[in-house]
Amino acid sequence: MRVLTVKRVYVNEKWCLGCHLCEYHCEFSNSGLDSMTKLKGVRINPRVRVEDDAAHDIHFAVSCRHCDDPLCMKGCIAGAISRDETGTVVIDKNKCVGCYTCVAMCPYGAVMPDSDGHAAQKCELCTANGKKPACVEGCPNGAIVFEER
Repeated sequence: MRVLTVKRVYVNEKWCLGCHLCEYHCEFSNSGLDSMTKLKGVRINPRVRVEDDAAHDIHFAVSCRHCDDPLCMKGCIAGAISRDETGTVVIDKNKCVGCYTCVAMCPYGAVMPDSDGHAAQKCELCTANGKKPACVEGCPNGAIVFEER
């Protein structure tokens, strides 16, 4: 098995405030909207999710890990999940049949139904936007980083 050296999103839960701003920046980045204020009052479906353990004051963002041997890609019956030229695991929504086998197979809970419920979605590192991942850019405490490890 070939191990890829891919920049990935990592989270330092000690620095995460649990503010959920990464979720809003993710949703805005992938929404096509011209103003984040248009998300006010809208139920968002971001590709990164903050998990909270209030009892222990622990918060951390969960997003696709772009695994070296992705189970979601192995389980995709339509061949809609692949790697792009950068090594990022991506979903071709035109091929996705909405069976959600990938959702069930992801051990991290990082693959989910899209807003329409017709296809799967996951973090694709904002590759379609041609910039650093929005969750990283929008994290006020620097708890989310984009780097090689």
